Amino acid sequence: MSDPPADTYAGGTADIVIVMSQLPKIQRHRWLTWPRLCAAAVLSLAGICLIGLATVFALAPGDPVRGEQIYQRCFACHAIDRDRTGPRHAGLFGRAAGSVPNFPYSAAMKKAGVSGLVWNDETLNAFLESPTTYIPGTRMGYAGIKDPQERADLIAYLKKATQQ
Repeated sequence: MSDPPADTYAGGTADIVIVMSQLPKIQRHRWLTWPRLCAAAVLSLAGICLIGLATVFALAPGDPVRGEQIYQRCFACHAIDRDRTGPRHAGLFGRAAGSVPNFPYSAAMKKAGVSGLVWNDETLNAFLESPTTYIPGTRMGYAGIKDPQERADLIAYLKKATQQ
């Protein structure tokens, strides 16, 4: 995950400062008063902070030891080194969706891969949360992992277990 440009959040703050400096000109509008501008500035800064926090905490760091325990749920259909009902997970990171040779993927999964879906932390996180929502038509009938920390742990385990 790459960091946003350094001026992403500062730009919003600079806009507020510019508007506040123009207050005498703006105050010709009776509805735009100093308290309303201050409230708008505070709310804007709060919004900028929340966006920044959402970016920082989008995917929590995972624990591969806990992830290995969570992977037990996957054993009914998957294995690291061989295909089962679901495809093998070896070489998963950086692989296009629906691209394990000779595995009978659904048309939806093949289409996702052809359209550019590549498995990485972010795409796996979204897919594992709700596979049928992320790729409608997938054959993976698993309901998903709703807990973000469990998803992060599973992804950390998969990264460790699938390194070649």
